[in-house]
Amino acid sequence: MTNSLSVSNAEPGDYARVVEIYNHYILHSPATFDLQPYSIGERVPWFARFDSDGRYQLLVARREQAVVGYAYSSPFHDRPAYDISVETTVYLDPEHLGAGAGTALYTELFKRLADCDLHGAYAGITLPNDASERLHEKFGFTQIGIETEVGRKFDRYWSVARYERRL
Repeated sequence: MTNSLSVSNAEPGDYARVVEIYNHYILHSPATFDLQPYSIGERVPWFARFDSDGRYQLLVARREQAVVGYAYSSPFHDRPAYDISVETTVYLDPEHLGAGAGTALYTELFKRLADCDLHGAYAGITLPNDASERLHEKFGFTQIGIETEVGRKFDRYWSVARYERRL
């Protein structure tokens, strides 16, 4: 077996693993401000938002056939004039941080978004998170501001850095 990494559209068989990775961050990290873990059933409407191409995609990274992370593009806001913008996000299995999955996911996601008549991509990063900030800057994002202490989790207030990238 090789240790190769592949990126593809998420399939229904991947959903349990995507939920498992996300639930880890709900329980152990301020990276998301969700507070309660999800079941797969609760996430079905979320999964239904994505297409295999176009503006809103959900990609998974696999190493030796196991899902080790995912990235997605989602609506930036719900008003029609915002359709030229997407929010992008990456979550990785904590055992696979720093092993190239985030870079592979964003490389493929931005390649796919290039022909989607989009003008900008946006990301929010709970601070501190040096690795996520480095990943976003590597892909041309620049910090445009900080929302100070906008979330409370683990009995602490957290600030979120806002990043943008022209597409």
